[in-house]
Amino acid sequence: MALKLYNTLTRQKAAFEPIDPNNVRMYVCGPTVYDYAHIGNARPVIVFDLLFRLLRYIFGAGHVTYVRNITDVDDKINARAARDYPDLPLNEAIRKVTQATEDQFHKDIDALGVLPPTYEPRATEYIRRPEGGEDMVSIIETLVKNGHAYVAEDHVLFDVASMPDYGRLSNRSLDEMEAGARVEVAPYKKGPMDFVLWKPSKPGEPAWPSPAGIKTPGRPGWHIECSAMSGALLGPVFDIHGGGIDLTFPHHENEIAQSRCAHGTPVMANVWMHNGFLQVEGEKMSKSLGNFITIRELLNDGWPGEVLRLNMLRTHYRQPIDWTKKGLEESQKILTAWFALEGIDTNNRNVIPPAVLEALEDDLNTPKAIAELHGLAAAKDVKGLGAALGLLGFDGSSLKAADARAAESAQAVAATIEPLIVARLEARKRKDFKESDRIRDELARMGITLKDVKNKDTGEIETTWEVAR
Repeated sequence: MALKLYNTLTRQKAAFEPIDPNNVRMYVCGPTVYDYAHIGNARPVIVFDLLFRLLRYIFGAGHVTYVRNITDVDDKINARAARDYPDLPLNEAIRKVTQATEDQFHKDIDALGVLPPTYEPRATEYIRRPEGGEDMVSIIETLVKNGHAYVAEDHVLFDVASMPDYGRLSNRSLDEMEAGARVEVAPYKKGPMDFVLWKPSKPGEPAWPSPAGIKTPGRPGWHIECSAMSGALLGPVFDIHGGGIDLTFPHHENEIAQSRCAHGTPVMANVWMHNGFLQVEGEKMSKSLGNFITIRELLNDGWPGEVLRLNMLRTHYRQPIDWTKKGLEESQKILTAWFALEGIDTNNRNVIPPAVLEALEDDLNTPKAIAELHGLAAAKDVKGLGAALGLLGFDGSSLKAADARAAESAQAVAATIEPLIVARLEARKRKDFKESDRIRDELARMGITLKDVKNKDTGEIETTWEVAR
């Protein structure tokens, strides 16, 4: 079976035909590095890591180029830097925030079994490239010269009306978007949907020499960065562009407008793929609801990264997903059972069962692929199961690490708990129930549940304990 992918641009699933089979090219929007990545951010990271693995399997590891960017210039970054480092110059504070957050992001997604992309450019590296080549400034100047952008009050704006089929990706006409959109009202805009390519920087903010003859230093708008980085690293037209469904409009729509109008091409990417939304326990994730969960929090709570990965892949990437504790517990139980089978080898890619591969080649149908893995486990086909797990990005290492941490933690807890239990039993023997109850209460505050059972042979009370859930 040939690889088939659903294309948001055409609203159809079709056979994937790369522009160049020797260099299959994919771009995915990465994080804005101002805070910990939440579990919703993990979804595109995991989904497109799986696609990257599948493309490498089909076309060869050396024939796939994957770009995932880092956004390191943004109003949220400026605000976080000013908040966390009020005594530092803003630019120095921004460097501290973006570097620390990027490092944390990498640690978190490494735990999810994610391969590094081929390139991971920072937005600030592609505003003005001293070595020449495509960058944000050059694209903006091209758009101004060819009539698709204009200068107004030290801003450069894209002229949406200059692109007749703007809105094709989100499947909305310009009239519909103007009627329903909440857009910035600015007197210098020609049209309400026109969006910022460049804007003047406020005092103290990061700033670069402006394009198009503007004398005031400034900085790019959000959308232009992905056009510049994808164009520089993958070319004006490439194979696949991915991201979350929330990016379809306006971000991806605006990327298409900028890139196509700058390069004079009919498309920016041949295939556009978007993963669905994520909810937590049936509700939209929100800090105000108290259900905002970061990858780091889940890992610190003891969930192995591979459990998070499996829990994400059990739902088809285009469908909404409900992230629940019950789902995590089920995923951990499944993975633990699979890796408990003797002889599992995830490094052998020569025996991947055809049914698993066919499921993945059908627009990453991971629920069907996982159902096939259940069948392999039931049949004790450890070779096929191991190979399939490896292709899906599992090697069991995070489960082993979690087991080791749990054992170490249990030993440390036991060293503290067991002397208290002995002291409590001794207090009971001498009928010092006040002391016995005090120790029980102390253990309860530590999250320890006690169970007293009389030994049938000796008649003595024996106590067992467990960490309360």
